Amino acid sequence: MTDNTHTSNPADSDAPHALPDGRPVPRLTGDERAMLESWLDFHRATLELKCAGLDDAQVRTASAEPSALTLLGLVQHLAEVERNWFQRVAVGLDVPPVYEDGTGYALDAGRGLDEALGIWRREIARGRELCAGLPLDHVGRVAEGPVPGMEVSLRWVLIHMIEEYARHNGHADLLRERIDGVTGA
Repeated sequence: MTDNTHTSNPADSDAPHALPDGRPVPRLTGDERAMLESWLDFHRATLELKCAGLDDAQVRTASAEPSALTLLGLVQHLAEVERNWFQRVAVGLDVPPVYEDGTGYALDAGRGLDEALGIWRREIARGRELCAGLPLDHVGRVAEGPVPGMEVSLRWVLIHMIEEYARHNGHADLLRERIDGVTGA
């Protein structure tokens, strides 16, 4: 007789697991914080995968007129988003924008993909470092935007970041398909 009371899922063990394309498998059960962080890491890795193997000219290819959206612009924008939600909102630091325009979408002829990805990774690492010891119920405050002073929990920030990456990864998927026909994931 087979015991079906426990189903093993490799994404739920402490050992890291990866999909064939190298992205981490997000946790499907277990601790809430670990699940949220693993899903955010999955979406971050998806963005990086969408940029893999492309040169600087390709990542500057715009989606479709009239939009000027590019993969390079998305990477830069998400560096700004990382800084804003983790450093400014969750922890309350008064830090300047990563890029002059404050959105990251504006392309600088001198900034290539490797530099933009390095900046993006640095912002991710800094946010992780600052938020590592904070509980999910930790409350931060939005300083600017449609509702200045609005309080949000770290849990809300993590959920919002998963949504932000998921939405932009849809854009990245369409951009990559336009550039070289690669689709999926």
